[in-house]
Amino acid sequence: MKPALDRIQSEAEDAVRGGCEHIMLTDMAADASRMPIPMILATGAVHSHLVRQQLRTFASVNVQSGECLDVHHFAVLVGVGATTVNAYLAEWTIAERMEKGLLEGLNMPQAVANYKKAIEDGLLKIMAKMGISVIASYRGGYNFEALGLSRSLVAHYFPPMSSRISGLGLNGIEQRLREMHDKAFGGEATLLPVGGLLRYRKSGERHAFDGQMIHAMQHACDTGSFDSWKKYVSIIERQGPVNLRDLLDFKSGGEAVRVEDVESITEIRKRLVSPGISLGALSPEAHETLSIAMNRIGAKSDSGEGGEDPERFSLRENGDNPSSAIKQVASGRFGVTAEYLNNCQELEIKVAQGAKPGEGGQLPGIKVNSIIAKLRHSTPGVTLISPPPHHDIYSIEDLAQLIYDLKQINPEARVCVKLVASTGIGTIAAGVAKAKADTILISGHGGGTGASPQSSIKHAGMPWEIGLSEVHQVLSMNDLRDKVVLRTDGGLKTGRDIVVAAMLGADEYGIGTAALVAMGCIMVRQCHSNTCPVGVCTQRDDLRAKFEGTPEKVVQLFTHVAEEVREILASLGFTSLQEVIGRTDLLSQVSRGDAALDDLDLNPILVQAITDGQRGGDIKAPRVEVPDTLDAQIVKDAESALETGGKMQLSYNIENTQRAIGTRLSSHIVRKFGMTGLSEAQINVRLRGPAGQSLGAFAVQGLRLDVIGDANDYVGKGLSGGMITVRPSNSAGFVAAQNTIIGNTVLYGATAGKLFAAGQAGERLCVRNSGATAIVEGCGSNGCEYMTGGETIILGEVGSNFGAGMTGGMAFIYDEAGTFMDNVNPETLLITRVTTDYWAKHLEGMIETHVAETDSALGKKLLNQWSKVVGHFWHVVPKEVLETLPHPLADDVDLRDAS
Repeated sequence: MKPALDRIQSEAEDAVRGGCEHIMLTDMAADASRMPIPMILATGAVHSHLVRQQLRTFASVNVQSGECLDVHHFAVLVGVGATTVNAYLAEWTIAERMEKGLLEGLNMPQAVANYKKAIEDGLLKIMAKMGISVIASYRGGYNFEALGLSRSLVAHYFPPMSSRISGLGLNGIEQRLREMHDKAFGGEATLLPVGGLLRYRKSGERHAFDGQMIHAMQHACDTGSFDSWKKYVSIIERQGPVNLRDLLDFKSGGEAVRVEDVESITEIRKRLVSPGISLGALSPEAHETLSIAMNRIGAKSDSGEGGEDPERFSLRENGDNPSSAIKQVASGRFGVTAEYLNNCQELEIKVAQGAKPGEGGQLPGIKVNSIIAKLRHSTPGVTLISPPPHHDIYSIEDLAQLIYDLKQINPEARVCVKLVASTGIGTIAAGVAKAKADTILISGHGGGTGASPQSSIKHAGMPWEIGLSEVHQVLSMNDLRDKVVLRTDGGLKTGRDIVVAAMLGADEYGIGTAALVAMGCIMVRQCHSNTCPVGVCTQRDDLRAKFEGTPEKVVQLFTHVAEEVREILASLGFTSLQEVIGRTDLLSQVSRGDAALDDLDLNPILVQAITDGQRGGDIKAPRVEVPDTLDAQIVKDAESALETGGKMQLSYNIENTQRAIGTRLSSHIVRKFGMTGLSEAQINVRLRGPAGQSLGAFAVQGLRLDVIGDANDYVGKGLSGGMITVRPSNSAGFVAAQNTIIGNTVLYGATAGKLFAAGQAGERLCVRNSGATAIVEGCGSNGCEYMTGGETIILGEVGSNFGAGMTGGMAFIYDEAGTFMDNVNPETLLITRVTTDYWAKHLEGMIETHVAETDSALGKKLLNQWSKVVGHFWHVVPKEVLETLPHPLADDVDLRDAS
């Protein structure tokens, strides 16, 4: 194969030097005597060679491939350098289905156009989650990593790409190709197998969970029989290698000890976690069952993103605690209120998800019933899409600020940061540790729940073994390992998995999919369609009634896992999990009878970092504290109001180093009076000067922050009912409406409350706002993105991409310059002028309130000329919520039908 690749590279170079502007790589000539080179390898070889020869910009590299079928194939081909891709075999397949009459109502051009659109939409999604806007920036960018390819091969043909686990080289690839070629042309013609890539097929691809395995586990959890559990484990062992950890085995640490001398099942179970699975992906019954089970054994369940019913924050009559010990704070901020944040032991920031890294969450509209919509502050039936994490967290400093905010709103909770397993994650984790996180979760690609689209199930993420080992090594080398607890999840399902994870550096272990199976999940893989036949991953009442899971079954699963861990530790000569954490010297790579697997180099994950410190974190250690904010003083000064609920007015001079003002005070308010126990502005805090970041983050009803000055980024982050006003001082030497007075990412994820700012806001105003009201006098780009509720009034110009992904709430924009339509993203929106008396009076009343609160000069000017200026306002409403409006958008035409 090497000579063939050299020839192709040479021919491509000669062609370009000879003036050729288009190179075509094709495998259409493959036949019984000719074996095609993998198109990805050929494309990467030509692209990298032309780049090295400084010729790549003089010609396009066009690919014609029969291998290319789905979005991932296209993405990889473009990513390694292809200019265009022709998937001829896919098109032939469409034509054959057309001839058989399987595509009724379509002609051939329409069918191919549909296929093309699906591929293009998929490529857009892949690019979007990487923050890439145009295909030219993705082409040749190698925005992925290899698993099991020879490092030398990758370095030569895919130069910037990483391959931490080295393996298959050109000789190995050629051998596999010959086997495939012989199979294709050597035997009698037969029907192609279905394959079973996404759904389990008995004769198809091997899956981590199959029917026999599911039945064996459920029997062990139903009966409590440890012998049955051992049968389940033996089935997994007979299955053969599926994960990287299956290529490892234990070395003895010394003489075996008695099982009775190993730490108890109770202690081991405290290290186990049921990972973040949202209420929405799961049925309420399944979600609550997990929480009750984990609380019974002193372990932790994770709410996932989407909020939790406040009724679950109180004990049941029988003493069960249905509240998740870990509350997740994801980029979507669904259901994140001050009350939610104060009812947990740990707050988990989901920077990314292992099963679909780089994406925000996604919940199909068919699963958004009235309960889910209420908890998520959204509209029933409307699909919910979380912003990708970079809308909220652009840097480690942004993450540090969110950690600080969360430790202010909940003075006791630890903070965990969820990262995705990938090469290079160690550096990120070191930054997270320095940002004062208490726990770092390394999430692997295995797992995922009932909200993932099919395009997020395969070819996404990396094994946790890679990420965990690197993080443990980097933290150890930087003397940070004992500062944090390391947790991992992603397909863990036996005690053996737990012990391997411990040896690779984990202190705690998440068991998610297996917990669902224990409750009754039978892995029919239709979670996203809301048709789960056993009531685990559905919101349909008829199917929820079929749920038969119990806390006892989940408790039994974690008991079996802990019992197996005890036996393994005893056989290795250890008496606790703590003793084996980070002990990669107790692991060795073993042969599994497959040449390709035996070629893998697992040494990078088995390296031992030299350190004098602890091998692991202390799961019982107190959290890492952060400095107090001005609230420490405010809470003391407001003691009488917090005691009696009386009215109080406080005044302070502030500086921009004082962050999260009002957040700790909000914690005291919500714990004493609840979310609505105080009336609006009962505690009025007047601040003079520049406010630091996160002014009024998670501020609750009863608190008013009145700033005479300006404010930095994250004003009203997660606002939960409080009121914030920002205005310049009377002596300010600038025109307020022409200057930025509040920073970026204002009202991100707000659920209730009001913001009035006499001046402009920065970028990303009201992203994921789901209930707050805001009036500002201009904003930068990405305003009102992903908004699901609330109201935004902007008395000035807006930046580009306004309203992208907006599915709820509404906005009014004053557009005197006539530039708004050039800056709005109209995909989900209906945009009209304010033509009805109802909405005109509503808007006028809101501006009057704005003037009363901020003494806005612009507001006064607009009100004085109201009959003239009202025609310059645009009314922006998502199409999906038109039917829910209290009044139509126009008197003469009922625009609610426009959806």
